[in-house]
Amino acid sequence: MLRRLLVSLCLLAACAACASAPGGSAEPAASGGKKVLTLGFSAWPGWFPWQVAQEKGLFAKNGIEVELKYFDSYTDSLTALATGNVDANSQTLNDTLASVSGGAKQTIVLVNDNSTGNDQIIARSGIATVADLKGRTVAAEQGTVDHYLLLLALRKAGLTEKDVTFKPLPTDAAAAAFKAGQVDAVGVFAPFTTTALGLPGSTAVATSRDFPGAIPDHLVVAASLV
Repeated sequence: MLRRLLVSLCLLAACAACASAPGGSAEPAASGGKKVLTLGFSAWPGWFPWQVAQEKGLFAKNGIEVELKYFDSYTDSLTALATGNVDANSQTLNDTLASVSGGAKQTIVLVNDNSTGNDQIIARSGIATVADLKGRTVAAEQGTVDHYLLLLALRKAGLTEKDVTFKPLPTDAAAAAFKAGQVDAVGVFAPFTTTALGLPGSTAVATSRDFPGAIPDHLVVAASLV
C-alpha cells in the first residue's frame, strides 16, 4: 500500500511544482523549487502508513517534501482541507461528499482502505441487537462516518434516528461517555473501539463489516492542486 500512496503524492507534487503562472512562467515553489505538500490525518489505522512513510524517509527518497499534520479531532481535519489549511487530507467517502455538497472543491485521488469491521456500534450489557436500541441514548460524532454507520444499522433494523435519543459528541468523548455509563451505546472507530469495549459486558451490535464498501477511506486533495 505504501508504494501506491507514494506514487499518488509524487504525481501531486509534480503537478504542484509545475503549475503555470500568468504569462507561462513556472510558478515559484517553496523550498528550493519544490512545493511542500501538507497532508492531514487522524487516528484511523488505515492512515498510519503516512507516518511510517515519514519516519522511514520514503517521501524524501521519492523526491517529494511532505509535512504531516496530525489532528486529534477528525472533524478538524475535514475543516482544514475545506478551508485550505492543508493541501490533502485522509477522510472517508461520505464526509467528502458532505464537504463537496457544501461547496468545497475536492478530488479523491486514492482509496487507502475499506473499513470491514473497525467502525462499530457498541452497546452496553443487556442490548444484544440494533433493534434493542429503540428508546435508548446513542452517542457518536455528528455528521461523520460512525453517525452514518448508525443510520445504516438503524435502517436495516427497521428504525430511524427518531427511534433513539442521539447525543452528538466528538469520537473520543463519545467513547469515554459510553465507558462511564452515560449513554447506552456509541458509534466509534478504532482505536476508540478499544476504549468503549472497556466497559464490562459491552458488545458490538453492528459493524462496518455488515455494510461492505459503505466506508472507504481516501486521500482527498484540493481540486486546485490536481
